[in-house]
Parts: sequence; structure tokens; C-alpha cells
Amino acid sequence: MTMTPPSAQHGAAAPEHSVLLRRHGLRCTASRLCTLRLLSASGQHLSTAEVCAELQEMGLPFDQATVYRTLETFTEAGLAHAVHGPGPKRYGVSSEPHHHAVCEECGRVQDVAIADMREAVEQITELTGLHTGEGGSLLLYGRCSRCSG
Repeated sequence: MTMTPPSAQHGAAAPEHSVLLRRHGLRCTASRLCTLRLLSASGQHLSTAEVCAELQEMGLPFDQATVYRTLETFTEAGLAHAVHGPGPKRYGVSSEPHHHAVCEECGRVQDVAIADMREAVEQITELTGLHTGEGGSLLLYGRCSRCSG
């Protein structure tokens, strides 16, 4: 996935991301804006190394420590979420609450819509008494179709 460098982007993306950062109480720095644009555009859960590599490919030489701090800041502010699995922690952004399916072999993370898991979550609640509540998330671990084939 390759994005257009922020300096070459036009349209509503920059103001939209600036507003989102401010809404979460964060200053609009270059690393935060670029990282947020990348995560939003990718639609995937990316590791710090993957974000750093994509940014460097776009000519934005943010070092891995800066990217890591940015992603952790997003997570703490509730702008992004982190998914732990095999391999590195992966970060994603989504305006919709969702569950995650994590491949134990390659670490790939896929979103699973809450509506698609409603019956399963109700059954888990019956069996365990555990309530996921608002924003609660299930992590499903297994092997993705690429790794199990």
C-alpha cells in the first residue's frame, strides 16, 4: 500500500484528521497526522515497523521510536486500538466497535463486526457470566485461510 505524501495531498483529509486529533485532546504534529492518515487509509492493523516502513517509503523519515510513541499515544487517547497476537502488537483505527480474529501463525488481524458475533457473545455471557459491555472486544485466535491451506 502506498499513499501520497501529505504535502501533496489535497481535499478534506487533512482538516478531518486534525479535527479528530484535537477531539481526542492531542496536538497536531506531523508524525501524528501522517500516522493517522496511514492507519485510516490502510484499513488494516499495522505494526510499528510496518507503519514506519510505509511512512519512509512515502519519503517521511520518522524513526521507529517516534512512530511507536505516536501509536501508543493514539491508543491511550482512544483514537486507535492495539491488538496483541503472535509477533508484534498491531494498531488499528475504526469508528465502529468490533471484535478481532488473529492468525496465530502470521499475526494477521481481521475485524469481525459485532453484529456477526451477537449470538456467540450472548452464549459466552450465559456460560461465563462475562459481559463485554460498551466497546468490549473478543479476540479469536486461530489460523487464517492463507496459513491453514
